[in-house]
Amino acid sequence: MNQRLVQARRTLLSAAILNGASVAVGMALVVAVMYAALGMAAASNASVGTIIALISDTPRARRGKFSHLLAAPLLGLPLFLAVQLLRGHPVELGLLLVPATFLAFLSTAWGRAGMPVAAAVMFAMLLAMAPQPASSLQEALLRTAWCACGAFLYVLYATASNALLNGRYRTQTMASVLLSVAALMRTHAGRFTRVPADSAQADDPRAVGDVLQRQAALAEQLQAARDLILESPSTPRRQRLAGMLIVVLELRDRLIAGELDIERLQAIQPAALAPLAATLDTMADEVAALADAMLLGRTPEPASDHRAALQALRDRAEALAAANPHDDEILERAALVRSVCVRVGDEDAAVRQLTALARGEQAPQLSAVRRGWQLFVSPAYWSIQPLLGVWHWRQPALRHALRAALAIGAGYTLARLLPWGSRDYWVLLTIVVVLRGSLAQTLERRNARVAGTLVGSGLAVGLLALHPPAAVLLLVVVVAQGVAHAFVVRHYATTALAGSVMGLLLAHLLYSGDKPALDFIERVGDTLLGTGIAWAFSYVLPSWERHQIADTVRRVARAMGRHARFSLALATLAEVTGQPELAWRLARREAYDALSALVLASNRALVEPRAVRPPIAALEQLQGHGYQLLGQLSAIQSILLLRRQRLQLDAVQPALDAAARVIEEALDMTRPWQPSEPHVHDADDAPLLGSAVPEVLPDPFESDSSAWLLRRLALACRLAGAVRADADRVLAELAPGSPEPVPARA
Repeated sequence: MNQRLVQARRTLLSAAILNGASVAVGMALVVAVMYAALGMAAASNASVGTIIALISDTPRARRGKFSHLLAAPLLGLPLFLAVQLLRGHPVELGLLLVPATFLAFLSTAWGRAGMPVAAAVMFAMLLAMAPQPASSLQEALLRTAWCACGAFLYVLYATASNALLNGRYRTQTMASVLLSVAALMRTHAGRFTRVPADSAQADDPRAVGDVLQRQAALAEQLQAARDLILESPSTPRRQRLAGMLIVVLELRDRLIAGELDIERLQAIQPAALAPLAATLDTMADEVAALADAMLLGRTPEPASDHRAALQALRDRAEALAAANPHDDEILERAALVRSVCVRVGDEDAAVRQLTALARGEQAPQLSAVRRGWQLFVSPAYWSIQPLLGVWHWRQPALRHALRAALAIGAGYTLARLLPWGSRDYWVLLTIVVVLRGSLAQTLERRNARVAGTLVGSGLAVGLLALHPPAAVLLLVVVVAQGVAHAFVVRHYATTALAGSVMGLLLAHLLYSGDKPALDFIERVGDTLLGTGIAWAFSYVLPSWERHQIADTVRRVARAMGRHARFSLALATLAEVTGQPELAWRLARREAYDALSALVLASNRALVEPRAVRPPIAALEQLQGHGYQLLGQLSAIQSILLLRRQRLQLDAVQPALDAAARVIEEALDMTRPWQPSEPHVHDADDAPLLGSAVPEVLPDPFESDSSAWLLRRLALACRLAGAVRADADRVLAELAPGSPEPVPARA
């Protein structure tokens, strides 16, 4: 099938589209009930109430759904009434809008959970500005009552709908994660066969940039999946999906570990990596096929078993080494081929396990997650703590709230001075949706908003020119709202297009006019003005990344040290169950999340003015070394868990203890540190700490994995030193007035 058609089918079957369809159905039901019972005016105002409530309606766990949805109407409806009462008093209305905007945007202190609430509260105020001013207090109260009916009816519907669709959301979310993993596997396969321009590029830790971007995106996606899939894994179907998610987390580890050794093997025998890359591509196709089967509700085909092909590659390399026992290069090649084949085999085993779980042929392993799943998911209820911690001048949420309030004040003032002042609410709506917490996000929204508004307003004007019945316009508003909701994260230009159609038609219903052509001109002008104001105010009280990135760097070091401690302690476990496993999994998650946060912050900093950018080169070096350290720890974890019977545990335990101590000391940013040679293993001083394997490799014919474990421990210690040196360099360059530090080697 054509790849574009496949992608379109996956999009249509995704959780976002199902959620958008659910939103449209809910809005249609609420509007239909209000229209049948109370008429068009009541239905139009009720549609505003549904918009206030539905902004927070996304696929999420059933626990806490009702309270999550209820927050926006409770905060927004009093402001909806207040705006109507002050609509005929421009100065007083402006004095309400500015502080209310500040308070609304303070809800971003709750992160992703608070952002929809901020948007909903702002929409409540600004959509109240669309109709003609209420002629009396009674009319304003009546409009607010209709709006409240729409909001609370939708909250009840959305809570029930989320419970009904929860099982399907879990499946779709798991399929989406699998598609991202398949894309990541193809990226890894491409790195197997890439040809570096020179040897320095091959060893440069910054060469993993594309992989880091995908890993960061996957980390965000995995947290959303945890929140939904790991909630109450009490039924066989839920347990199967939770088990698949656990295997995906293991597969991510194995993909990172699979990157080890490939640079060196590329240097001496690149042809050996071609069949391994082909195997990875095949496994990626199988993971994608598994995701498609889940979306279509079909039983997936069994995954291919690549063990024989991988063993054949090892046998050929070992046979050549046996025939040339004194040729160091051939022996080295055999050892490298063995190392890479073992880790690709681990990935193959994970893919087969995923398929077996999906087919119901294998029981999921959920020992720790079944008992402690609450520790893996985001809090479901509101807490006062984020709001208490926001009152600091450098806090991004506080600065964003102040910035938004100033932008709304400026936009309202300018809109009142324009000839089309009756459309001031559209200028302010544009500011709200375009102005984001960082310059990078604002620029992204700016371009999409302008393009979407041009097309969407043109479509709405064309429809209004046909003078359709009000019921038809209301139906189009419902459909446009569903489309806008479905694509708000996936493709914001589509959301801007649908939102423009919805906004113009809803404004027409609330405040009927007969000037569609003029509406189009005014709407485009308002959009350009709003985007310009949002862009300009993104430089006011800016939260430049350099002000927060030092804390992120320390978080990375702290998380890496904790992850290393728990990973190296796995050797003491008779089996991976219970509290030690739980602590290890939580530490691993934090390590990935911290490194992903650093990657995303560095990306956002790239569009900031050069004078305020953090040290990008040093950050890229830190990210590369951090990624390589994760790879070494993943390889160590695989040896301890998957090849435990091939280890001499008594002999390697002192080395494990020493390595844990060396890594934790290196990554403890609260204490001074000096580079020193690790004493875990007598390894040669590689020319670059990012090099995958020291010069002397273990005997390729030796079945005991202890020598490989000692190698990994030595490299992990070296990379911990590299991460600390990179972190010190970044912090030194961020310090005001400090000279640029000389890059250190650990």
